[in-house]
Amino acid sequence: MNAQASLTWDLAVLGGGSAGIVAAKTAAQLGARVVLIEAERTGGDCLWTGCVPSKALLAAAGAAADARNAGRFGIHVTGTTVNFTEVMDHVRRSIRRIEPVDSIQALSTEGISVITGRGTFLPSGALDVEGRVVQYCQALLATGASPAIPPIPGLETMPVLTSDTLWDLDVLPERLAILGGGSIGCELGQAFARLGSQVTIIEAAGRILPREDPRAAAAVQRSLVRDGARILPNTTVARVQGSPDGSGSLMLESPGGGTHQVEFDRLLVAVGRTPNTSGLGLDVAGVRRDERGYVLVDRALQTSNRRIWAAGDLTGYPQFTHTAGVHGSLAASNAVLGLRRKVDIIAIPRVTFTDPEVASVGAATWGHTADARISLPTREHVLVDRAVTHDDTDGFACLAIDPRGRIAGAALVGPRAGESLGELTLAVRLGLSARDIAGTMHPYPTYADGAWNAAIDSTKAQLARPWTRRTLTALLKLRRARLR
Repeated sequence: MNAQASLTWDLAVLGGGSAGIVAAKTAAQLGARVVLIEAERTGGDCLWTGCVPSKALLAAAGAAADARNAGRFGIHVTGTTVNFTEVMDHVRRSIRRIEPVDSIQALSTEGISVITGRGTFLPSGALDVEGRVVQYCQALLATGASPAIPPIPGLETMPVLTSDTLWDLDVLPERLAILGGGSIGCELGQAFARLGSQVTIIEAAGRILPREDPRAAAAVQRSLVRDGARILPNTTVARVQGSPDGSGSLMLESPGGGTHQVEFDRLLVAVGRTPNTSGLGLDVAGVRRDERGYVLVDRALQTSNRRIWAAGDLTGYPQFTHTAGVHGSLAASNAVLGLRRKVDIIAIPRVTFTDPEVASVGAATWGHTADARISLPTREHVLVDRAVTHDDTDGFACLAIDPRGRIAGAALVGPRAGESLGELTLAVRLGLSARDIAGTMHPYPTYADGAWNAAIDSTKAQLARPWTRRTLTALLKLRRARLR
């Protein structure tokens, strides 16, 4: 302990979530002396309150929906019931099975020292971890973000649910109101609707999933409505009247000026996240933040203090686990090796794990925001054989093709859309063309056939261009002449 106390670490990482863990592992693999400082428990939001529990809940809810809808295949399931206690046991069991991977013990085996406590920057250029001084050559901020609570009158006086606290539920809410129709609101709304709650989703924008292709949002809304959820777009909350048990009512306002009331047994707030950057001594360290509290970084993820780097949800980049991990690795290698590798701001994939899934990357795939020079070949799932065999054709694959024939973006809607997005993310990153995808043999039948055939359609359209047709005609004439 005394030896460590006098050691100057090559890299001190603040935060033991996805960005911090990957950063620490990267630096350790490069031979650096690494200390990771975590105030609570390693694993971060992804393990404890985000990816793992939400996908486990969605899996259980999906099983309930499959049982109810199996009749379309001639499979009739009767007496389907949901035991919410057992559902939550499955969720917590999933966390326990993955927890060891991110544990302090696992990190120690990779040569990473872990200190439990809250780190604060000192004027001397060191860190204070609850009275212990930690000296560092370089530091990396990875303290993440937390659910935002909007300033709605009455909201502050009652116990609301967030994506952090939802997992403490032991009783299924009979009526669940959700503020926010983004990815988190839609995923959790569908899960609880399928498990038996009466779900109402309130969204201030004109539609749910406002960042996604409108056709994708419409497909998700159709599915939510089929599952029994009520969607209220263009709606704001004027005030909340709540009780200590979490029940209450929302006074809602519509664009036309009308008001109405929605009763609930529990209220879930899913309107975004705020960075965990207060109380870290960032001002003392000369680390600048924007007006929302996000740490300002350059493309190499370096802050305004040249010895301090940042990665993950506190930087303002898209708040995904995969983004945090990739950026954590890049920032760590830049910090310990003195490199200036830059983040890719285009090929960042995102997936909303509803049914149907919505997966997107790169350029927008709808006309009113896309560059007019970008073509948008689309293959509907009614023409994808795998979707037909599953009787699940409410989806599509759309590619954004730039004037040079390169794939600039994509939107996929349907089962396993997230699994099919990796190929297209690579295509965007490497500047591959539609012909590259079209000319690559794909396994049949799969849901990836949608994107493959969209690429084939784009290639066919290129062949139909006048200049291309004239060239092909000339080549054919030349070939015929040579064969005579």
